[in-house]
Amino acid sequence: MSERTGERVAVVTGGGSGIGRATCSRLAADGLTLAVLDVDPEAAKAAAGADGLGLGVDVAEPAAVEAAFAEIARTLGRVEVLVANAGITGSPEATVCHTTPVEEWDRVHAVNVRGPFLCARAVLPGMIEAGSGKIIIVASVAGLVAFPGRCAYTASKGAALMLAKSLAVDYGPFGIRSNAVCPGMVHTPMTAWRLDVDEMRAAVESRIPIGRVAAPDDIADAIALLASDRLAYMNGSALVLDGGWTAI
Repeated sequence: MSERTGERVAVVTGGGSGIGRATCSRLAADGLTLAVLDVDPEAAKAAAGADGLGLGVDVAEPAAVEAAFAEIARTLGRVEVLVANAGITGSPEATVCHTTPVEEWDRVHAVNVRGPFLCARAVLPGMIEAGSGKIIIVASVAGLVAFPGRCAYTASKGAALMLAKSLAVDYGPFGIRSNAVCPGMVHTPMTAWRLDVDEMRAAVESRIPIGRVAAPDDIADAIALLASDRLAYMNGSALVLDGGWTAI
């Protein structure tokens, strides 16, 4: 066990870029020590900072996740906050149901659903022992309303949302709060192919009442609030951050 027992430790998956990277910066500013998991080990190390731990990990692989959390425990100690952010939309083949290859369906669900499950499974024993903890799963408004032509992604985000709710029900009695964050359109490397094209961005923003897409910091602010000791009665919720898009 680590000797760094006085530190508050947060794990952020997919922390090397986009929402994950912004979340790392915000949590570090709030005084948390970071363990960052990302498929890009160099990006993970950069996001973790000098006092944190950055690891190259595929969160869909059980052995890799188990090894990573064992190293986190040895190096940093007990995890207080888990931000399960790593996610993918799938390849261009992952579209409507009847043309989506089974392999693409499985790959999207492996990262978006199995990943949060494996990470939560890894941190829960320590949280139960401590009688406290916060689990934040980054789902999507696609878990609430279906995105056209994104069958695998939409189904996976619905599952991720319900995983957060299931954890809230089962582990709330142990002092552990679990919530989902459901972003709308956010300008990240994953969406740059669309949002870096002026006409396509304008079409997206025309459907958002607030008039703009989100920046990663907009989502990181909400994650940091859930990771704090505020909102102590929020458990099993889906916090929607979409500029009003799903209100139309």
